[in-house]
Amino acid sequence: MNDATTKDIWVFGDLRNQRLFGFSLNVLAKARELSRSVGGKTAVVIFGPSANEQEEISTQSSHIPARIAEKEYVAHGADQVYVIENRAFIVPGCEIYARSLADLVRERFPMLVLFALTDFGREMAAMTARICKAGLIADCVDLRIEENGITGICPAWGGEIVAEIGFSDDHGTGFATVQPNVFSAAEVPGHPGAIERIQSKHVDETRGLKLLDRSPEPAERRMLEDAAVVVVGGAGLGSSDGFGMVRELAGALGGEVGATRPPVLQHWVEEERMIGQTGKTVRPDLLFSIGTSGALQYTAGIMKSKTIVAINRDPNASIFQVADLGIVADAKTFMPILITRAKQTVMRKLADVLTDDTGVQAGEDGFGDKIEKLRKGQGWSRESLAEATGQTPEFIARVESNDISPPVSFLVRLAGALSIDPGTFLHKEEQAAIRDQRAQAFIKRTRNYSYQTLTPEAENSHLRAFMVTIESHHAHKPVEYKHEGEEFIFVMNGDLEFTLGGRTHVLKKGESIHFNSDIPHKLKSLSNEPTRCLVMLYTI
Repeated sequence: MNDATTKDIWVFGDLRNQRLFGFSLNVLAKARELSRSVGGKTAVVIFGPSANEQEEISTQSSHIPARIAEKEYVAHGADQVYVIENRAFIVPGCEIYARSLADLVRERFPMLVLFALTDFGREMAAMTARICKAGLIADCVDLRIEENGITGICPAWGGEIVAEIGFSDDHGTGFATVQPNVFSAAEVPGHPGAIERIQSKHVDETRGLKLLDRSPEPAERRMLEDAAVVVVGGAGLGSSDGFGMVRELAGALGGEVGATRPPVLQHWVEEERMIGQTGKTVRPDLLFSIGTSGALQYTAGIMKSKTIVAINRDPNASIFQVADLGIVADAKTFMPILITRAKQTVMRKLADVLTDDTGVQAGEDGFGDKIEKLRKGQGWSRESLAEATGQTPEFIARVESNDISPPVSFLVRLAGALSIDPGTFLHKEEQAAIRDQRAQAFIKRTRNYSYQTLTPEAENSHLRAFMVTIESHHAHKPVEYKHEGEEFIFVMNGDLEFTLGGRTHVLKKGESIHFNSDIPHKLKSLSNEPTRCLVMLYTI
C-alpha cells in the first residue's frame, strides 16, 4: 500500500433489484468490520441519474431508487455514500460505471473496493481494476487486513484447497469480489453517515457493446434462491438418468432442483441451477445434498440452509462436516427408497387434510395448495393431472382453489400417477370407504338400465360378474365411481354400441370385447328390445 492510499474501504452498491441490493448490504457489513480494524471509514458508491431524472429510472419496477438506497446504506453502517450522477446511468452498464468509479478511486485513493460476487460485479470489478492499473482478488469467501497487508481467502482447485491471496507491495488501491451470502447485513442504530452527490466528469456515450434490449429476470429463475426446499445433485449420481432422481425427489417435495459444477459441465442440468461460489446461493428450510463431495466452492452457497441432509457413499466426504444429517449410502441405490417414502409422506398428508373434520383449508396448509405444489413439482399441467385422475381441468382448478373437496378416490388415482400403493398411506377407514363407494356404484339402477349381480356378497372382492340390461335405444350412463382394472363384456341379447376412448364398436349377440376399464367407455342399446350383456370385472 503506497503513501497516498487512505484506510477507507468502499463497496459498490448494486441497485438493479432488491436481491442484488441485499447482496451489497451484506458486503457492507464486512467492509465496516475491515475499516474499523484499521481506523478507516466505510463508504458505498452508487450510480444513478440526477434527482430531476429519477422518475425515468423509477419506471424500471425492480430498480431501487437512489434516494431510498442511500438512507439504507447509512442505516447499515456506511460512513459515507457517494452518489455518482449522470443521465447515462438510467440504464445500468458495467463499462460506464467502471469509468466513473475509476475516476473517483484515483481522486480519493481508498484502500480497498469490494464488489458482491455476481456476473455484473465480476465484470465491473475487472474493468475498474484494469483502468486503475490495480490488482484484483477474485471470488473471496473472506478478507482480513494484517500488518503485511490485505489477504483474500479464496477456494482453489475446484474448492479442494483454500488459497490466501494478497496484493504486491506498494500496490495502491486494491479490488476484490466477495461471496455476498457469507456475510449478513446489520443495521447500526443512530449512525450519522453522510451523503455526497458527485456529477460524473465524463461518461463516454459510445460503448464497446450496444444494448439491444433488456427485461427483468423471470420470476421462475429466482425460485431456486427463494425455495423452502432444495434438492442438489452432484457428480456421485453418475449419469443424466441418475440426476433425474434429483428432479423426482424435488417434485415430490415441492422443491427446486440445484446442482454442483460437474452435472452442469456434463449437461445433466442447465447452468442457472448451479449452486456455489460461482453460482447461486440458497437458504432453504431443508436442503438435500446428494452425491456431492462438499468442496468449499459449493458449500459456500448452502451455508445459510436451516437443515442440510447429505447422502454420499464416502464416509470421509467433506459434505458431512457441514450437514446436519449424514447418510452413508450409494445415492443411486438409496434415492429410489427415499423418493418412495417422500411420496408416501406427501400422500399421507394429503389424505389427512382431505379427511379432516374441518374440511379443506385455504392457505399453505390447505389441500388445494398442497395439490398445486405437487402438480407443479411434477411438471404437470392441470390438463395432465386431470387426465391422470379421471377428472376435468376445471375440477382440478376448483380443488386447487379450495372451492371443492374431492373424493378419496381422487387420491387413489393420484397415487397411481405417482406409482404409489394407496395401501401405504390410507387408513383402514379410508380404504373401507373406497370399498363401500365401489360396491354402491356397481349396484346402481336407473329407469334406463340396471345391474344384476351374479356374485352375491362379493361387493368388496376384486373379481365380480354382473348382468347389465339396457333399455331399447337408451344409453348406459357412466357411473360416478371410476375404477382401474380389466373388463370383459359379452352380448347375450340385442345389439350393443360400445365406445372406447373415442372409438366406436358395434357388438352383435354372441360377440365380446376385453379392455382396460380405466379407459373412458360408454354403452348404448341399438335394438328395438333391451340389450343384455354379461360383464366380468376385475378391479385393482
